[in-house]
Amino acid sequence: MKQREIILKAGAHVLDWVFPRRCPVCNRIVKPLGEKICAECKGQLDYVFEPKCKRCGKRLQHTEQEYCYDCVTKKHDYIQGAALYEYASVRQAIYRFKYAGQCEYADFFGEEIALFLGDQIRQWQVEALIPVPLHKSRQRLRGYNQAQLLAQVIGDRLQIPVQNDLVKRDKKTTPQKDLDETERHKNVKKAFKICRNDVKLKSVVVIDDIYTTGSTIDAMTHVLNEAGVDKVYFIALAIGQELL
Repeated sequence: MKQREIILKAGAHVLDWVFPRRCPVCNRIVKPLGEKICAECKGQLDYVFEPKCKRCGKRLQHTEQEYCYDCVTKKHDYIQGAALYEYASVRQAIYRFKYAGQCEYADFFGEEIALFLGDQIRQWQVEALIPVPLHKSRQRLRGYNQAQLLAQVIGDRLQIPVQNDLVKRDKKTTPQKDLDETERHKNVKKAFKICRNDVKLKSVVVIDDIYTTGSTIDAMTHVLNEAGVDKVYFIALAIGQELL
């Protein structure tokens, strides 16, 4: 092991003792110390397994289905996506991750995405990860962008560059969780803007915390396509259930 890696591991161990991590499931101090989630809590996470929609990755009700109702009835701009968890099983964890300063959750969640969805991301042969940006006022208030933290961990694990400054949220939008599907689409329309004149990327993955109707990912895809990015995929930490 290289000397730098030994020093980093030792430093992390000391930090775990001084500032012990909280479990993303129960929010108590992680047991055993040094882990990122309590051993007994990991079984409470509901992973998204097959059968899954071939477009958005939502779990399907029937094995003979190929696409969920949403993807059958609505055209999405992105090519394909995948998510790690069923939203209901991580709803409280994501709330704390976004609004209660529990940014340490990013280490566990990002590593889980890289472990379970890394092969899918590699198969897409993307050149960069693009986190969904927050409006500058919201990021200033929160202190961080949870999608950016996730992207950084995933990028480090899979050795894929993260482009944090390619897209910005130009419009301060209402939180999507408070809106219905039509309102979500209008809310994020023209919300994003490319920050560079010369975008040379051809294939990227957009990283977000939650996928519900796809409005945010579609809006991101639209501006990326206009900038010359041919293929846009997405990875979400959690995804909602199929709407019937």
